[in-house]
Amino acid sequence: MPFRPMTVFAATAAATLAAILKIFFVMAVAGVLVRRGILTGEMVTALSRATIVVFLPAMIFDKVTTNFDPAATPLWWTLPLAAVVMVAAGLILAVLVFFRELPGKRNMLAVAAMQNSGYLVLPVGLALFPHRFDEFALYTFLFITGFNPMLWSVGKFLATTDSRRRSGWLGLLNPPLAACLLSIATALLGWGRLIPTPVASAVEMVGEGAVPVATVVLGAMLGGMPIRWRPHLWDAVRVLLVKYVLIPSLTVAAILAAGIGGSNPLLAQFLVLQAAAAPAANLIVQVRAYGGDEQKVGTVMLISYVACLLSMPVWLAVWELVS
Repeated sequence: MPFRPMTVFAATAAATLAAILKIFFVMAVAGVLVRRGILTGEMVTALSRATIVVFLPAMIFDKVTTNFDPAATPLWWTLPLAAVVMVAAGLILAVLVFFRELPGKRNMLAVAAMQNSGYLVLPVGLALFPHRFDEFALYTFLFITGFNPMLWSVGKFLATTDSRRRSGWLGLLNPPLAACLLSIATALLGWGRLIPTPVASAVEMVGEGAVPVATVVLGAMLGGMPIRWRPHLWDAVRVLLVKYVLIPSLTVAAILAAGIGGSNPLLAQFLVLQAAAAPAANLIVQVRAYGGDEQKVGTVMLISYVACLLSMPVWLAVWELVS
């Protein structure tokens, strides 16, 4: 039986609040540690680089090679494609909104167009669809296989000031993107079964550290920096316009036009949640590791995470009404 809109709103709001409060709690603790000098800037930088070089690649490779079975899901490619289309549409909308101030504010394009497609969406899905969570998690995983290459190539290019990006296409290559491409190729070629069990277990063990370490880095970055609201408020308003109004509106219209809601209601709800999610937490990790405007990106992301408390439940309730 489909949820009533108010039930959806309340359940999604509670799940989203619980997920985001974890980040805010870590942010507060890490911020105190940074301000007291217990957790230094050098430590945060080292953690961010370890996340990018070790933890995230291990998690990506483990999840893809373990869970991705192309034969069992012949239309699997539509979800990675949907991720690419959603990000591309968001970037186009963001370019239109920030057109007069580019390339100076290209980092805002990444914040506006790239969402927290895994760490935030998964707990919400578990709370809303506990009896179909395996299916919901599979959608999330397939979506991420298309989203992660965009995040770690185009997203990194836009969000950071890494001088190496000027060296051509090789400048876009980084450990998480390489892990995405390698793991997808391994799954498609059926080579996952050739990986020795001890090696797979070791990679899984290391990958389990990706979420907590990335959350600590995010919290230390946002909690430790001096937040200046006024200089970045207009940028934040425009980011919120793209992320929480334009992208979800287009997504709902596309789902209705494609008739997905009638053939697969869970998939439709999943796409709505993705469209209304907060910015990708790894953007701040990228900025810390590769350079960029930490204060602006951090301030806009903080405002966006607060606004997400309303965005996800409101848009899922809107979908229930129009579908």
